[in-house]
Amino acid sequence: MPTWLIVLIVVVAVAVLGAVIWLVTQEMQRKRLQQRFGPEYDRTVAEKDSPRAAQRELAERERRHKELDIRPLSASARERYTQQWAQVQEKFVDQPADAVAEADRVLVSLMAERGYPTEGYEQQVADLSVRHAKTLEHYRAAHTTQQKRDGASTEDLRDAMVRYRTVFEDLLTDGADEQHRDDHDHHHDRRNGHDHNNGHDHDLAERRDTDEREASAQSRTERNGGR
Repeated sequence: MPTWLIVLIVVVAVAVLGAVIWLVTQEMQRKRLQQRFGPEYDRTVAEKDSPRAAQRELAERERRHKELDIRPLSASARERYTQQWAQVQEKFVDQPADAVAEADRVLVSLMAERGYPTEGYEQQVADLSVRHAKTLEHYRAAHTTQQKRDGASTEDLRDAMVRYRTVFEDLLTDGADEQHRDDHDHHHDRRNGHDHNNGHDHDLAERRDTDEREASAQSRTERNGGR
């Protein structure tokens, strides 16, 4: 077989292998993004020129999200926001439109305390989509109603409150288990460290007592022998 033919076969084989690897990689990326973003993946594909453009957009959201300092709420902060939300719900009875506007403000404040930038609605949606894709459509729908709240019906406003609450609870409790685990481990380590130090001090005290008894006994023996 001529050398040039062997080279050609190798080049074609390498090209085919590279294409297969690329296709497999793209498919794995697509499945991963679909699993993470859920309906947001389909929405982004519909908004972009191609699936690849949508995947680049979602991957960029992931990259930005990794740079954010997202943190769980402390127990006291969760309690504070829970009380605020209860007040908003009470307000809805007499002032539904104002209550919906207040619910939006409380939610944005909660985002900020969690570490999410709040400079604009579209950026909020993009940042939330990485970790809160399952409740993102509720946020979009509630925000739309909130924007036209003066012309919205009471039923529309009630629906917006329910949707806001879904997002609120998602943001409120996300990471709570992790925070509780960290606090428990920290307390456990401190307690164990304290117990260890007490045990160490106890051993030292016992050793000193033993040394003193042995020294006293030796001293008595020497005195008795000298008589």
